[in-house]
Parts: sequence; C-alpha cells; structure tokens
Amino acid sequence: MKRKLVLKIGTSTLTNGTRLISRGKIEDIGRQILSLRDEYDIVLVSSGAIAAAKQYINIKDAGKPIESKQAMAAIGQPLLMRTYNEVLGDFGIQTAQCLMTYRDFENDTSRQNTLNTITELLKYNYLPIINENDTTAVEEIILGDNDHLSALVAVLIRADLLVLVSDIDGLFDKNPHLHSDAKLIPEVKNIEEAKGLIEERDSGLGTGGMNSKLEAAILCQKENIGTWIVGGGRNDFLTDAFGGNVEFTKFRAL
Repeated sequence: MKRKLVLKIGTSTLTNGTRLISRGKIEDIGRQILSLRDEYDIVLVSSGAIAAAKQYINIKDAGKPIESKQAMAAIGQPLLMRTYNEVLGDFGIQTAQCLMTYRDFENDTSRQNTLNTITELLKYNYLPIINENDTTAVEEIILGDNDHLSALVAVLIRADLLVLVSDIDGLFDKNPHLHSDAKLIPEVKNIEEAKGLIEERDSGLGTGGMNSKLEAAILCQKENIGTWIVGGGRNDFLTDAFGGNVEFTKFRAL
C-alpha cells in the first residue's frame, strides 16, 4: 500500500525567481514526482494561474483588484494546465485538473464526491493537479496561495504527509530576509508557540506567507498528518529533503 503525499507548489517556486512560469522548474518537479511514485500516491496542489496569464496579458485592476485577479486566473488556469500536461507528459506522467473551493469541503456530499474523484485518479496512476476555482472563490487569491487548500486536501484523502514548497527553506527563529543571523528550526512540535517567531514580508508575487503555512500545519497536526516546509529554489528540493540532504522544517504529527 503506497503512502499518500500532498505536494503544494506556490507561485514563487513555479516562477523560479522571475515573474513568469518556468518550464524548467516544472521539469524539475516532474523528475522528482516520477522518482517518488513507487512509494507515494501524489496529489499536486498548484498555484500559478495568474502568473501563467501574465505571459500573455496583464489586466489592470482599475480599482477592482480582486475581480481583475479572478479574470487573470480564468485566463491563466488552462495555460498553466497546458504547460503541466506538456512538460509532465514528457516524463510519462498523466495529469488531471481538479478546481475546488472551501465549500467543497463543508458539504458531506461534495467531500465524498471529491474524495471519490481523487481516489479514482490515483487508482489509474493519474496525477491530480488541484487549484482553487478562482472564478467562484477568492480566499486563496487574497491570502494563502493554496496553503490552506492543500491542508484541507491532505485531511480529506488522509494523507501521510503534506509538503509546502516555498521560496524559503523553512521556519526560522527570525525572518531570514531581514536578519542575516536567522537560524532555521528543523523540527517544531508546538506550532502555536512558533507563531511568535513570524515576521512577514511581502514577496510581491505569491500570497502565502509563513502565517498561512503554520495554519495549514496546525490543521494537519490535528489529524495526525505531518507537514514539511521545503525551499523550492534549488533543483531536486523534494528528493533531497527525503534523502536528508537539505535543511528544512518538519512539523510533527501528534
């Protein structure tokens, strides 16, 4: 029986230090997913729709930033999926799109239908790629970059592990963008206490700060699911984390 892994990739990782989606980074993700598939059933929660749209159009907010971002997401989501399909297809990875909102987790029938769909996709070795349905919901556009959504997915499918891939290598004792002497914390048990260490900094692209990641970890910890925060800037970030070759933060399951 394979273990279940929910892998959340944020916009800052997909753009790889630029403002546009990086095909090279998706190739890096594809190689790692392929190498882990013998051991894990993997569900990918991916941001990046708005960044994908920016390669073709940039709708100005004209005083309505949320509506503009929703329109950009509607344009960018099929472009993002096309890129995933093309790149991951080269690795023999078949993909399927699942667009979801928080309401899908609040209704028992919706929850069961969603679980059935994901379970069936995994059964036939498809990679479910999940994103928020930004046409009807705006929670993750405003704040979260799919951190909370990925935790809800992890709980729904009874995952063994949630990995939040970020532009930062984990939780530090102070913000490493602001303090050169910041030290990474390798393991956290009491997440509520860890909240006091957070100094947020606007990255200008993704919306998922450390607070949203800790909230996701708390949600998973209550369901006995471990959470990792891993820096996605380098190649092989995920396989290196599993191999113990890079530093990152683990939030222990209860």
